[in-house]
Amino acid sequence: MSPPPEIMVETIFYPLIEENTLKVNVSGIGIQDFEYRLDQNPWQKSNLFSNVSKGEHLITVRNLAGCGVSSIRKIVMDYPRYFTPNGDGYNDTWNISGLDNQPNACVNIFNRYGKLIKQFNPSRERWDGTVKGVPLPADDYWFTLNYIEPKNGEIKSFKSHFTLKR
Repeated sequence: MSPPPEIMVETIFYPLIEENTLKVNVSGIGIQDFEYRLDQNPWQKSNLFSNVSKGEHLITVRNLAGCGVSSIRKIVMDYPRYFTPNGDGYNDTWNISGLDNQPNACVNIFNRYGKLIKQFNPSRERWDGTVKGVPLPADDYWFTLNYIEPKNGEIKSFKSHFTLKR
């Protein structure tokens, strides 16, 4: 009897398309046949999960030869590449979604010169493009996200940028 499979999960996303895909990579001893499950959904033969919602998910893999079951948690998060805070009710605020189960997550937003202009918890707040009520100019802004990786409890950091359009 061989040990349970080892699981690695890769998030595949396409900018500006609201579709996240998880690809499950499995390693184990010998040639094996696996089934895959996302959360409590039915088992499937494919190692790809499409249209995965944002948030934390449990991916489970089982060996059909009866050699074990393994699970791993994965956070699917995303952020808008731009936002337009013009009061029309559409794209008026900016936030990173999928972090509802991360009460200690922290987003830091910086201007082009590296000055910190906003710090907030993405599970409780959104940014409206202002500092002390004053609208900031259309420009690119950079951010860092600090969160806890659910599979091992490590503090992780993600950095990227977005555009504020007026």
